[in-house]
Amino acid sequence: MTSVAAAVTAATQTHGFLSPTGVEIAFLLVGLVTFGAAIVTVTTKQLVHAALWLVVALGGLAVEYLLLTAEFIAWVQVLIYVGSVVVLLLFGLMLTRAPIGRSPDADSGNRWAALTVAVAAAAALVWVVVDAFRTTWVDLDGVPQGTTAVTGSILFQHWVLPFEALSVLLLAALVGAIVLSRRTARAQDTNTKAQDTNTKAREGNR
Repeated sequence: MTSVAAAVTAATQTHGFLSPTGVEIAFLLVGLVTFGAAIVTVTTKQLVHAALWLVVALGGLAVEYLLLTAEFIAWVQVLIYVGSVVVLLLFGLMLTRAPIGRSPDADSGNRWAALTVAVAAAAALVWVVVDAFRTTWVDLDGVPQGTTAVTGSILFQHWVLPFEALSVLLLAALVGAIVLSRRTARAQDTNTKAQDTNTKAREGNR
């Protein structure tokens, strides 16, 4: 037993930044793929392609959670974000009759302003997370933080209001998509009727 413990201790001491494990390498590669998918999501001019690349980015986050041994959060990521939010976005695109191909309206021309806001938001998020968890220590010998019991307890004790607010936000987005689609359909019907009336008037004058 002493020799086994010594071997484990020696392996732990030799493991460092320059000798990553297979899980760490996989985490890095999946992170690069997720980052690339996120960049393509916000830079493509095809709305449907943006939604599909968003699926890749959110799926990559789920894989990252799995590599961090947070299985419950990974499945929540797949079921809620990949299975519900992206479907809602695609449903909204279909209801608003968004163009399938390249859309010039998808680029506002204010790329530098958008980049500045994105960098500022990312810096603020990183600062908030670092400041909030600077003195927080994870008990590796205790209950895993990604289990169903721990996550459910934290969710329904401290994050009930944001969770419900997100549900209301998604419902509002769906209702807004339906309203916009009905307005577009009515406008098209009005234009069609006006064109038919003008055509009949021209034929009558002839």
